[in-house]
Amino acid sequence: MSLHLDIVTPEKMVFSDSVENVYLPGADGELGVLPQHAGLVTALKPGELRYLHDGKVVILAVGSGFAEITQTQVVVLTDMALGEAEIDVAQAESAIQRAQEQLHGVEHSMDAEEVAFLQGIIAKSTVAINFKRKSQG
Repeated sequence: MSLHLDIVTPEKMVFSDSVENVYLPGADGELGVLPQHAGLVTALKPGELRYLHDGKVVILAVGSGFAEITQTQVVVLTDMALGEAEIDVAQAESAIQRAQEQLHGVEHSMDAEEVAFLQGIIAKSTVAINFKRKSQG
């Protein structure tokens, strides 16, 4: 038995094929999904998404989003899904620095949505950097 996995970002369909399992960074911790899993919808937090495809484990750094799980399918909607080769550490570090400067410079005049956006940039960039460094060594 297998699951059909779709990983979608606002820019593109990142992956769409059958897999043996999926491990997601759920809002309440890592969630493992096998065929015949109970149906649910869960929020995703920035972290690593893993799946087994054709006998190989594939790992992606993902951002925030949602996953819809049925007995036969997993649909991941996320604002970021990057493989190790797509991550530029210098660019991610620069994004963190810019977001931190904006947060600390005018934090009191920002609304909650702006603060959450900048915190999201920091979280996604941190996940990408950690994933890239872990993959290299």
